[in-house]
Amino acid sequence: MQDKSAFEEFDVVIVGRGPVGATLANLLGLCGVRTLVLEREARTYHLPRAVHFDDECMRVFQTIGLADAILPHVILSPGMLFLDAAGRMLLDWSRPQTLTPMGWHLSYRFHQPDLEDVLIGGLARWPHVTLRNRCDVFALDQDEDSVRVRYEDLSSGKLCEVRAGYVIGCDGARSLVRRFIGSSMDDLGFHERWLVIDVLLKRDRDDLGDYSLQHCDPRRPATYVRGTGTRRRWEITVLPDEDSQAVTQPAEVWELLSRWIGPDDAEIERAAVYTFHSVIAQQWRNGRLLLAGDSAHQTPPFLGQGMCAGIRDVANLAWKLGAIIRDGAAPGLLDTYQSERLPHVREFIELAIRLGGVINTKAIEAGLAAGQPRDNAPVKLEVKKPLLGPGLALGDLPLAGHLAPQFALNDGRRSDDLVGYSHVLFVADATLSSRLALSQAGIEILTHDDAEAIGDWLRAQGIVAALVRPDRYIRGTARNESELARLVAVLEPSTHVPSAA
Repeated sequence: MQDKSAFEEFDVVIVGRGPVGATLANLLGLCGVRTLVLEREARTYHLPRAVHFDDECMRVFQTIGLADAILPHVILSPGMLFLDAAGRMLLDWSRPQTLTPMGWHLSYRFHQPDLEDVLIGGLARWPHVTLRNRCDVFALDQDEDSVRVRYEDLSSGKLCEVRAGYVIGCDGARSLVRRFIGSSMDDLGFHERWLVIDVLLKRDRDDLGDYSLQHCDPRRPATYVRGTGTRRRWEITVLPDEDSQAVTQPAEVWELLSRWIGPDDAEIERAAVYTFHSVIAQQWRNGRLLLAGDSAHQTPPFLGQGMCAGIRDVANLAWKLGAIIRDGAAPGLLDTYQSERLPHVREFIELAIRLGGVINTKAIEAGLAAGQPRDNAPVKLEVKKPLLGPGLALGDLPLAGHLAPQFALNDGRRSDDLVGYSHVLFVADATLSSRLALSQAGIEILTHDDAEAIGDWLRAQGIVAALVRPDRYIRGTARNESELARLVAVLEPSTHVPSAA
């Protein structure tokens, strides 16, 4: 039997180098965790897949120090309109073009290969993070102390293995890690074939518009999305009697697009049939194996929340792994990962299914009920982000499980840039006796003196303090000094992680 010490060792192995895996690797780099990323492909997949992310995701990209590098590759989205077969608006999901309390805009459009290139390029900043492409993981064997990860180096045919404290599967819908966890999937009932067509415009077509359009036509539901640059996307329902391969042939694709564009307007970049699913893994963790992103859940795309959900997963998970690996926190901390994230994911998937019922015209009234009726105007949709499920939140205190805002500090910085990927305590009174002790423990404390908006926000919520986690969710609040003492008691030096370089 070979000595365990003969194997290369890492704290965490991430299987999959897509946007979720690459974001997790950057967060673990920020935490000082020895990380290996294993990716089967040689390079970034060159065609677009996800096309939207939100203000919370951009806040995570800010945390890892890459938001400024991502900004040149995105455009703002004005929102989405749902139209009936006659072109009348059923549902108005316009997005404000102002900054949200997160400190970013509510909706961004992007080209996934551009985003992945920035995220992967960011890994070079972390000497303790290693990326290996063309590595196909085929076996995971865990014991009480570690996981034995076996993979094939596809460039040489060599069989390799390493040992890791934890393995995170960011390896998509057909996840190998999920199979080793042994998790079944809960089926939420939505499964439809759609033809996804990406085109590159040859000439200006401003008439297509910047809004995403959902054509809720019972004959052939379809979606239009403006991408970055000259990219435009249509997603068109494949009818039950149609062959998936036949509808991807150029002549058929142009026939389906003919109501909008023709070959003189654009060239086809990709046409492929996908089945949109709505499923959630029953078990996101088995000992030292965990899931994130599409390996844990899949959603119809109608909310644009598929990749966003995975980014939220890893923002929740990375700081907990850091606390366990680096600072000796109890491994049971990871039990709060699924319990917090699954209800959040499920609520978004269920709303996406309801909107799908409007688009495919099978449940229009039930879907429209998700919005706000208006007199002599289409139903208005405003999506509120779900709360975290039960986990680390402190009791039933106000705002626990909600996202905290980001504040503009008096010195011009954003509060997240000062705090880093760490806990922060927002307090109304700078003279609170706990300030010095917590500062010496490496815990950031921000008060009304740092930004007037902090005090204004606390007073508006009827609280004197709020404890915010590294993933920017509120862990607990205090309405008085005794409740503040309770908040201070849960802060440990192990919760501190430095900001990105």
